[in-house]
Amino acid sequence: MIKVTAFAYTAYPVTDLSRAKAFYQDLLGLKPGTVWGNDQQGWIEYELGDGTLAIGNIAGDKWKPSASGPCLALEVADFDAAIATLRDAGTPFTVEPLDTGACRMGIVSDPDGNSLLIHHRKPQA
Repeated sequence: MIKVTAFAYTAYPVTDLSRAKAFYQDLLGLKPGTVWGNDQQGWIEYELGDGTLAIGNIAGDKWKPSASGPCLALEVADFDAAIATLRDAGTPFTVEPLDTGACRMGIVSDPDGNSLLIHHRKPQA
């Protein structure tokens, strides 16, 4: 049996690294950590707490973006402000913001159609 000790990172394939950087860095405010390659072919890791979100276009046609793939949930400090910023930028929503009672969330698409869940956990009573 394999012993898994942690999640190393979550990675999303992108087709245009410059466009993806504008979304992840300029719009979402993520800071790049490890960067390999260039905008034509590269890999960027964004450190987020104990995890890492990576984007890259290093595998060509063998690794393609998809709206039906995994969906990473990003915890935000101010849900309303995050939703407003995403709307102002014209980011498409695949699930409109909603309140579950335990949290508020909505799902958006990055420029390649990969899904990201914008999330804010409510304080525990």
